[in-house]
Amino acid sequence: MTDLAARILRNDRRALARAITLVESTRADHRAQAIDLLQELAGHGRQALRIGLSGTPGVGKSTFIESFGAMLVERGLTVAVLAVDPSSARTGGSILGDKTRMERLSRMQGAFIRPSPSQTHLGGVARRTREAVALCEAAGFDVVIVETVGVGQSETVVAELSDVFVLLLAPAGGDELQGVKRGIMEAADMIVVNKADGDLKATANRTRADYAGALRLLRKRPQDAPGFPKALTASALQEEGLAQVWEEITALGDWRRAEGHWQARREAQARHWFIEELRQSLLARLETPQARAQIDAAAAQVARGEAAAGAAAQAVMASLQSGGESLDVS
Repeated sequence: MTDLAARILRNDRRALARAITLVESTRADHRAQAIDLLQELAGHGRQALRIGLSGTPGVGKSTFIESFGAMLVERGLTVAVLAVDPSSARTGGSILGDKTRMERLSRMQGAFIRPSPSQTHLGGVARRTREAVALCEAAGFDVVIVETVGVGQSETVVAELSDVFVLLLAPAGGDELQGVKRGIMEAADMIVVNKADGDLKATANRTRADYAGALRLLRKRPQDAPGFPKALTASALQEEGLAQVWEEITALGDWRRAEGHWQARREAQARHWFIEELRQSLLARLETPQARAQIDAAAAQVARGEAAAGAAAQAVMASLQSGGESLDVS
Protein backbone atom coordinates (compact mmCIF):
# COMPACT_ATOMS: atom_id res chain seq x y z
CA MET A 1 0.00 0.00 0.00
CA THR A 2 2.92 2.35 0.59
CA ASP A 3 4.12 1.82 -2.98
CA LEU A 4 0.58 2.23 -4.36
CA ALA A 5 0.14 5.46 -2.39
CA ALA A 6 3.40 6.83 -3.78
CA ARG A 7 2.32 6.04 -7.34
CA ILE A 8 -1.04 7.76 -6.80
CA LEU A 9 0.73 10.88 -5.52
CA ARG A 10 2.73 10.85 -8.78
CA ASN A 11 -0.58 10.85 -10.72
CA ASP A 12 -0.15 7.30 -11.99
CA ARG A 13 -3.53 6.61 -13.67
CA ARG A 14 -3.17 2.81 -13.46
CA ALA A 15 -2.47 3.03 -9.75
CA LEU A 16 -5.47 5.34 -9.26
CA ALA A 17 -7.77 2.96 -11.14
CA ARG A 18 -6.49 0.02 -9.08
CA ALA A 19 -6.99 1.97 -5.84
CA ILE A 20 -10.60 2.88 -6.70
CA THR A 21 -11.29 -0.79 -7.49
CA LEU A 22 -9.82 -1.64 -4.09
CA VAL A 23 -11.98 0.80 -2.13
CA GLU A 24 -15.11 -0.32 -4.00
CA SER A 25 -14.50 -4.00 -3.26
CA THR A 26 -16.70 -5.67 -0.64
CA ARG A 27 -14.11 -8.32 0.26
CA ALA A 28 -12.86 -8.07 3.85
CA ASP A 29 -9.17 -8.36 2.89
CA HIS A 30 -9.57 -5.67 0.22
CA ARG A 31 -11.32 -3.42 2.74
CA ALA A 32 -8.41 -3.77 5.15
CA GLN A 33 -5.98 -2.86 2.36
CA ALA A 34 -8.12 0.11 1.32
CA ILE A 35 -8.12 1.46 4.89
CA ASP A 36 -4.31 1.15 5.00
CA LEU A 37 -4.02 2.94 1.65
CA LEU A 38 -6.27 5.82 2.68
CA GLN A 39 -4.31 6.18 5.91
CA GLU A 40 -1.08 6.33 3.90
CA LEU A 41 -2.57 9.17 1.82
CA ALA A 42 -4.05 11.06 4.78
CA GLY A 43 -2.62 14.54 5.20
CA HIS A 44 -1.29 14.93 1.65
CA GLY A 45 -2.69 18.48 1.66
CA ARG A 46 -4.02 18.47 -1.89
CA GLN A 47 -7.50 19.83 -2.55
CA ALA A 48 -9.50 19.69 -5.77
CA LEU A 49 -12.63 21.66 -6.54
CA ARG A 50 -15.34 19.06 -5.98
CA ILE A 51 -18.41 19.57 -8.17
CA GLY A 52 -21.49 17.45 -7.53
CA LEU A 53 -23.83 17.19 -10.50
CA SER A 54 -27.32 15.71 -10.56
CA GLY A 55 -30.21 15.98 -12.96
CA THR A 56 -33.40 14.48 -14.28
CA PRO A 57 -33.16 11.42 -16.59
CA GLY A 58 -32.55 12.49 -20.18
CA VAL A 59 -31.34 15.97 -19.24
CA GLY A 60 -27.97 15.32 -20.86
CA LYS A 61 -25.70 14.93 -17.83
CA SER A 62 -23.05 12.93 -19.73
CA THR A 63 -23.07 15.35 -22.69
CA PHE A 64 -22.81 18.31 -20.31
CA ILE A 65 -19.92 16.76 -18.37
CA GLU A 66 -18.07 15.89 -21.58
CA SER A 67 -18.37 19.42 -23.02
CA PHE A 68 -17.73 21.08 -19.65
CA GLY A 69 -14.78 18.80 -18.82
CA ALA A 70 -13.25 19.25 -22.28
CA MET A 71 -13.45 23.03 -21.86
CA LEU A 72 -11.61 22.79 -18.52
CA VAL A 73 -8.92 20.50 -19.96
CA GLU A 74 -8.39 22.90 -22.86
CA ARG A 75 -7.85 25.64 -20.26
CA GLY A 76 -5.01 23.61 -18.76
CA LEU A 77 -6.87 22.00 -15.84
CA THR A 78 -6.95 18.30 -15.00
CA VAL A 79 -10.39 16.77 -14.50
CA ALA A 80 -11.54 13.52 -12.86
CA VAL A 81 -15.11 12.34 -13.46
CA LEU A 82 -16.72 9.84 -11.10
CA ALA A 83 -19.96 8.71 -12.74
CA VAL A 84 -22.32 6.58 -10.65
CA ASP A 85 -24.58 4.22 -12.61
CA PRO A 86 -27.74 2.65 -11.16
CA SER A 87 -27.53 -1.03 -10.26
CA SER A 88 -30.25 -3.57 -10.96
CA ALA A 89 -32.37 -4.40 -7.91
CA ARG A 90 -32.64 -7.96 -9.27
CA THR A 91 -29.14 -8.87 -10.39
CA GLY A 92 -27.03 -6.11 -8.83
CA GLY A 93 -25.41 -5.44 -12.22
CA SER A 94 -24.72 -2.05 -13.83
CA ILE A 95 -24.20 -1.06 -17.46
CA LEU A 96 -21.40 1.45 -16.61
CA GLY A 97 -21.78 3.16 -19.98
CA ASP A 98 -20.83 6.71 -19.01
CA LYS A 99 -17.25 6.40 -20.26
CA THR A 100 -18.44 5.37 -23.73
CA ARG A 101 -20.79 8.36 -23.80
CA MET A 102 -17.85 10.68 -23.07
CA GLU A 103 -15.65 9.49 -25.91
CA ARG A 104 -13.97 12.84 -26.64
CA LEU A 105 -13.23 13.60 -23.00
CA SER A 106 -11.95 10.08 -22.32
CA ARG A 107 -9.26 10.53 -24.98
CA MET A 108 -7.92 13.75 -23.42
CA GLN A 109 -4.64 13.48 -21.52
CA GLY A 110 -5.84 15.70 -18.68
CA ALA A 111 -9.03 13.73 -18.00
CA PHE A 112 -9.80 10.60 -15.97
CA ILE A 113 -13.26 8.99 -16.13
CA ARG A 114 -14.36 6.26 -13.75
CA PRO A 115 -17.90 4.78 -13.81
CA SER A 116 -19.01 3.01 -10.63
CA PRO A 117 -22.10 0.95 -9.71
CA SER A 118 -24.43 2.37 -7.07
CA GLN A 119 -25.02 -1.20 -5.79
CA THR A 120 -27.64 -1.08 -3.00
CA HIS A 121 -26.58 2.32 -1.68
CA LEU A 122 -29.18 5.08 -1.80
CA GLY A 123 -28.42 8.74 -2.26
CA GLY A 124 -27.39 8.88 -5.90
CA VAL A 125 -23.76 7.98 -5.19
CA ALA A 126 -21.98 4.74 -4.42
CA ARG A 127 -21.04 4.02 -0.82
CA ARG A 128 -17.33 4.49 -1.50
CA THR A 129 -17.59 7.51 -3.81
CA ARG A 130 -16.27 9.75 -1.04
CA GLU A 131 -13.11 7.63 -0.83
CA ALA A 132 -12.75 7.66 -4.63
CA VAL A 133 -12.92 11.48 -4.50
CA ALA A 134 -10.16 11.50 -1.87
CA LEU A 135 -8.00 9.30 -4.11
CA CYS A 136 -8.49 11.65 -7.07
CA GLU A 137 -7.52 14.60 -4.89
CA ALA A 138 -4.38 12.78 -3.78
CA ALA A 139 -3.55 12.15 -7.46
CA GLY A 140 -3.48 15.92 -7.94
CA PHE A 141 -6.55 16.57 -10.11
CA ASP A 142 -7.70 20.19 -10.19
CA VAL A 143 -11.41 19.40 -10.54
CA VAL A 144 -13.38 16.31 -9.48
CA ILE A 145 -16.90 15.98 -10.92
CA VAL A 146 -19.29 13.52 -9.27
CA GLU A 147 -22.26 12.59 -11.45
CA THR A 148 -25.13 11.05 -9.48
CA VAL A 149 -27.53 8.33 -10.56
CA GLY A 150 -30.43 10.71 -11.14
CA VAL A 151 -32.62 13.32 -9.56
CA GLY A 152 -34.73 12.65 -6.48
CA GLN A 153 -35.01 13.51 -2.82
CA SER A 154 -32.16 11.17 -1.86
CA GLU A 155 -29.66 12.67 -4.33
CA THR A 156 -28.95 15.42 -1.79
CA VAL A 157 -26.27 13.06 -0.39
CA VAL A 158 -23.89 14.32 -3.10
CA ALA A 159 -23.98 17.73 -1.42
CA GLU A 160 -22.12 16.11 1.49
CA LEU A 161 -19.07 15.36 -0.65
CA SER A 162 -18.93 18.35 -3.00
CA ASP A 163 -17.84 21.97 -2.69
CA VAL A 164 -20.39 23.16 -5.25
CA PHE A 165 -23.60 21.26 -6.07
CA VAL A 166 -25.05 21.83 -9.56
CA LEU A 167 -28.54 20.69 -10.50
CA LEU A 168 -29.02 20.14 -14.24
CA LEU A 169 -32.55 20.49 -15.67
CA ALA A 170 -34.14 20.36 -19.11
CA PRO A 171 -36.60 22.87 -20.59
CA ALA A 172 -40.15 21.92 -21.57
CA GLY A 173 -40.40 19.32 -18.85
CA GLY A 174 -44.06 19.85 -18.09
CA ASP A 175 -44.89 21.31 -14.67
CA GLU A 176 -41.44 22.83 -14.19
CA LEU A 177 -41.53 23.77 -10.53
CA GLN A 178 -42.99 20.38 -9.57
CA GLY A 179 -40.56 18.44 -11.73
CA VAL A 180 -37.93 18.47 -8.99
CA LYS A 181 -38.65 18.18 -5.28
CA ARG A 182 -37.93 21.01 -2.88
CA GLY A 183 -35.32 18.97 -0.98
CA ILE A 184 -32.81 18.83 -3.81
CA MET A 185 -33.47 22.45 -4.80
CA GLU A 186 -32.60 23.55 -1.27
CA ALA A 187 -29.31 21.64 -1.50
CA ALA A 188 -28.32 23.04 -4.93
CA ASP A 189 -25.89 25.93 -5.24
CA MET A 190 -26.72 26.42 -8.90
CA ILE A 191 -29.42 25.31 -11.31
CA VAL A 192 -28.41 24.99 -14.97
CA VAL A 193 -31.13 24.59 -17.59
CA ASN A 194 -29.47 22.53 -20.32
CA LYS A 195 -30.44 22.19 -24.00
CA ALA A 196 -30.87 25.95 -24.39
CA ASP A 197 -30.51 25.83 -28.16
CA GLY A 198 -32.64 25.74 -31.31
CA ASP A 199 -36.38 25.70 -30.77
CA LEU A 200 -35.93 25.11 -27.03
CA LYS A 201 -33.87 28.25 -26.38
CA ALA A 202 -36.84 30.48 -25.57
CA THR A 203 -38.41 27.75 -23.44
CA ALA A 204 -35.11 27.30 -21.59
CA ASN A 205 -34.99 31.01 -20.80
CA ARG A 206 -38.52 30.89 -19.40
CA THR A 207 -37.67 27.80 -17.35
CA ARG A 208 -34.58 29.55 -15.98
CA ALA A 209 -36.70 32.55 -14.98
CA ASP A 210 -39.21 30.25 -13.23
CA TYR A 211 -36.47 28.60 -11.19
CA ALA A 212 -34.73 31.89 -10.47
CA GLY A 213 -37.98 33.10 -8.94
CA ALA A 214 -38.39 29.89 -6.94
CA LEU A 215 -34.82 30.09 -5.62
CA ARG A 216 -35.45 33.59 -4.27
CA LEU A 217 -38.18 32.13 -2.03
CA LEU A 218 -35.82 29.64 -0.38
CA ARG A 219 -34.29 30.42 2.98
CA LYS A 220 -30.78 31.86 2.69
CA ARG A 221 -27.96 29.60 3.89
CA PRO A 222 -24.77 30.87 5.61
CA GLN A 223 -22.62 29.43 2.80
CA ASP A 224 -24.50 31.28 0.06
CA ALA A 225 -22.56 34.10 -1.60
CA PRO A 226 -24.55 37.22 -2.64
CA GLY A 227 -26.78 36.25 -5.56
CA PHE A 228 -26.58 32.51 -4.87
CA PRO A 229 -28.13 30.05 -5.42
CA LYS A 230 -28.77 31.12 -8.99
CA ALA A 231 -30.22 29.71 -12.22
CA LEU A 232 -28.42 29.74 -15.58
CA THR A 233 -28.93 28.36 -19.09
CA ALA A 234 -26.44 26.37 -21.16
CA SER A 235 -26.21 24.19 -24.23
CA ALA A 236 -23.83 21.27 -23.85
CA LEU A 237 -24.45 20.30 -27.48
CA GLN A 238 -23.55 23.73 -28.84
CA GLU A 239 -21.05 24.34 -26.01
CA GLU A 240 -22.69 27.64 -25.12
CA GLY A 241 -22.95 29.04 -21.60
CA LEU A 242 -20.37 26.60 -20.19
CA ALA A 243 -17.79 29.35 -19.61
CA GLN A 244 -20.33 31.31 -17.53
CA VAL A 245 -21.18 28.20 -15.50
CA TRP A 246 -17.47 27.74 -14.72
CA GLU A 247 -17.05 31.42 -13.83
CA GLU A 248 -19.96 31.24 -11.40
CA ILE A 249 -18.64 28.01 -9.83
CA THR A 250 -15.18 29.48 -9.29
CA ALA A 251 -16.64 32.76 -8.00
CA LEU A 252 -18.68 30.86 -5.41
CA GLY A 253 -15.68 28.74 -4.44
CA ASP A 254 -13.44 31.80 -4.06
CA TRP A 255 -16.04 33.60 -1.92
CA ARG A 256 -16.44 30.56 0.36
CA ARG A 257 -12.66 30.32 0.80
CA ALA A 258 -12.38 34.02 1.64
CA GLU A 259 -15.27 33.90 4.12
CA GLY A 260 -14.12 30.68 5.84
CA HIS A 261 -17.06 28.58 4.66
CA TRP A 262 -14.90 26.33 2.45
CA GLN A 263 -12.85 24.81 5.28
CA ALA A 264 -15.81 24.72 7.66
CA ARG A 265 -17.82 22.84 5.05
CA ARG A 266 -14.97 20.37 4.44
CA GLU A 267 -14.67 19.72 8.19
CA ALA A 268 -18.44 19.24 8.55
CA GLN A 269 -18.42 16.81 5.62
CA ALA A 270 -15.54 14.84 7.16
CA ARG A 271 -17.48 14.51 10.41
CA HIS A 272 -20.59 13.45 8.49
CA TRP A 273 -18.76 10.66 6.67
CA PHE A 274 -17.03 9.51 9.88
CA ILE A 275 -20.44 9.07 11.55
CA GLU A 276 -21.75 7.34 8.39
CA GLU A 277 -18.78 4.94 8.37
CA LEU A 278 -19.37 4.22 12.05
CA ARG A 279 -23.06 3.56 11.36
CA GLN A 280 -22.25 1.19 8.50
CA SER A 281 -19.71 -0.66 10.65
CA LEU A 282 -22.31 -1.14 13.38
CA LEU A 283 -24.83 -2.41 10.83
CA ALA A 284 -22.22 -4.86 9.52
CA ARG A 285 -22.09 -6.43 13.01
CA LEU A 286 -25.72 -7.44 12.53
CA GLU A 287 -24.69 -9.65 9.60
CA THR A 288 -22.59 -12.08 11.68
CA PRO A 289 -24.01 -15.65 12.01
CA GLN A 290 -24.72 -15.22 15.74
CA ALA A 291 -26.48 -11.90 15.21
CA ARG A 292 -28.49 -13.25 12.27
CA ALA A 293 -29.70 -16.20 14.37
CA GLN A 294 -30.90 -13.89 17.14
CA ILE A 295 -32.52 -11.50 14.68
CA ASP A 296 -34.33 -14.34 12.90
CA ALA A 297 -35.58 -15.77 16.20
CA ALA A 298 -36.86 -12.38 17.36
CA ALA A 299 -38.43 -11.68 13.95
CA ALA A 300 -40.32 -14.99 14.16
CA GLN A 301 -41.71 -14.00 17.56
CA VAL A 302 -42.82 -10.61 16.19
CA ALA A 303 -44.42 -12.31 13.16
CA ARG A 304 -46.41 -14.63 15.44
CA GLY A 305 -47.59 -11.71 17.55
CA GLU A 306 -45.72 -12.91 20.64
CA ALA A 307 -43.65 -9.74 20.96
CA ALA A 308 -43.82 -6.10 19.93
CA ALA A 309 -41.30 -5.00 17.30
CA GLY A 310 -39.76 -2.36 19.59
CA ALA A 311 -39.35 -4.73 22.53
CA ALA A 312 -37.86 -7.42 20.29
CA ALA A 313 -35.37 -4.96 18.79
CA GLN A 314 -34.27 -3.76 22.23
CA ALA A 315 -33.81 -7.35 23.39
CA VAL A 316 -31.64 -8.18 20.37
CA MET A 317 -29.48 -5.09 20.89
CA ALA A 318 -29.08 -5.81 24.62
CA SER A 319 -28.05 -9.39 23.84
CA LEU A 320 -25.52 -8.29 21.20
CA GLN A 321 -24.04 -5.65 23.49
CA SER A 322 -23.58 -8.15 26.31
CA GLY A 323 -22.23 -10.77 23.91
CA GLY A 324 -24.76 -13.24 25.29
CA GLU A 325 -25.91 -16.37 23.52
CA SER A 326 -29.50 -16.29 24.81
CA LEU A 327 -32.29 -13.95 23.80
CA ASP A 328 -35.17 -13.05 26.11
CA VAL A 329 -37.86 -10.99 24.42
CA SER A 330 -40.36 -11.26 27.30
